[in-house]
Amino acid sequence: MRHILFVALIGACAMISWAQEKVAHPVFEVRIDAMLDSLNAILDGAKPDKDAKKNMMMVDFAAVDQPKEVKEFTTVKHLPPLLQGRSGMCWCFSATSLLESEIMRTSGRTIKLSELHTVYWEYVEKAREYVRTRGESHLGEGSEANAVFRILKQYGAMPREAFTGLKEGQKYYNHEYTLFPEFKKYLTSVKEAGAWNEAEVIATVRALLDHHMGTPPATFLVDGKPLSPKEYLKTVVRLNPDDYVDFLSLLEQPYYTKIEFEVPDNWWHSKEYHNVPLDVFMTIVKRAIRSGYSLAIGGDFSEAGYSRGKAGIAVVPSFDIPSTAIDDAARQFRFSNGTTADDHGLHLVGYVERNGKDWYLIKDSWSSAYNSAHPGYYFYHEDYVKLKMLGVALHKDAVRDILEKFPR
Repeated sequence: MRHILFVALIGACAMISWAQEKVAHPVFEVRIDAMLDSLNAILDGAKPDKDAKKNMMMVDFAAVDQPKEVKEFTTVKHLPPLLQGRSGMCWCFSATSLLESEIMRTSGRTIKLSELHTVYWEYVEKAREYVRTRGESHLGEGSEANAVFRILKQYGAMPREAFTGLKEGQKYYNHEYTLFPEFKKYLTSVKEAGAWNEAEVIATVRALLDHHMGTPPATFLVDGKPLSPKEYLKTVVRLNPDDYVDFLSLLEQPYYTKIEFEVPDNWWHSKEYHNVPLDVFMTIVKRAIRSGYSLAIGGDFSEAGYSRGKAGIAVVPSFDIPSTAIDDAARQFRFSNGTTADDHGLHLVGYVERNGKDWYLIKDSWSSAYNSAHPGYYFYHEDYVKLKMLGVALHKDAVRDILEKFPR
């Protein structure tokens, strides 16, 4: 065991030596003392202190040559950022924002849609699937962008003013500590009791949702005329949910086939993800945003190159991987070992080219986006999207030539 640890230490020291060489580069600041202390303690027979604070290798964001303001970007039309609060609703906020931009692109109209109408029915469908699978389906706050398209087809849409999902006097969403724990506790009790009466379960879940979110109206007034959610989708929103497609780039499955995105938030096991090589994936992103199409994107946001403070940027540090080495295998390796996770959904709404590489303007509903000098937005370097963003959703018109390469 000590021999194995010694080999590990030698390997770590080699990595540290390489990282120290990179420290000379003004972009990066690397702190390694905690790593050395931990390894020395293990070699001396001590158990690592799980509660000890550990230093992390982090980018010196102040030294990055980055865009400074939102106005530097060429953007598609989009509504202002909206905070999702203490909740896991990023999947809905990002895909809803995409649809709002699509309304602007296709008709020039500005419509603020209700995210919480979609979230309400997504909870109902999660409960239904939990009953159907006898408690085997995943229970979490999260979902995927294409869940929004699925719910719109099934339940329609409504303007935000008709249903905010906020109770009277409530300013911010707080599903993390209230709604979701109660939802999960109830369904867990259903499983323990074997009480698989779907109608009863759905009725109870809806009562829980009504208590925390309010009840979505069956009809609401638009220009003095009562409309149902399905009528509103058809006559006012005028977007076809089937016109939106999803792309992944995962080496583990065949390219140019439709696959399942095997992550917990794809709890209904959708197999409608178009898998493409990484160069094609990046072509989709670059070409779409330059052609006036925005994209809902999703991937990892817990990285050494991800700023949660004033900088509000995401980059790939050289101590992670050099830019020239980011390829299909590097991307797959991180997904396979769990260092790239399906953490967060966002809306890509603009781009600017600097030094031969793109920076992307990312509209973000998560709280950390409001800590930056450009509240509600992140600036993602092209390399970060290439390595850490797992999937995109966009209108099929932007990718018709690529879709033609898939079997019909």
